[in-house]
Amino acid sequence: MQVTLHFTVKLADQTILDSTRQKKPATLQVGDGNLLPGFEAVIQGLTAGAKEVFKLKPEQGFGMRNPNNEQLVARDQFPENMELKEGLVVSFADASQSELPGVVSGFEGDMVIIDFNHPLAGKDIIFEVEIIKVQPAEKVAAKSR
Repeated sequence: MQVTLHFTVKLADQTILDSTRQKKPATLQVGDGNLLPGFEAVIQGLTAGAKEVFKLKPEQGFGMRNPNNEQLVARDQFPENMELKEGLVVSFADASQSELPGVVSGFEGDMVIIDFNHPLAGKDIIFEVEIIKVQPAEKVAAKSR
């Protein structure tokens, strides 16, 4: 199914992370593997006009924080003119040469602690959704041909 909806994503403290409320609604393909499984499970079966507020636990959302995703990298592995500070997002290449963002989370002597966990790992996420339109994916695919 293809779903067109407005959404707002918040943390438990009500900090808004993203929203389409002041923009064009989002159109998402349910079942294509790009949506969080917990999100997909909740919106599945909703029809146009439905409004829902739901909370996803970390296991349903971005997963739990994994301490093995924090790595120590020597300071001399960074460009000399790069100002390293906590919170700085640094791009690395993984084994397949894909971009892998990491966040500077601290320092230990001449080593920099880089956190490769998703920034929302370990956090409850609140979604507010308003379904605008639902249509079968086959009709969408047929229109684009």
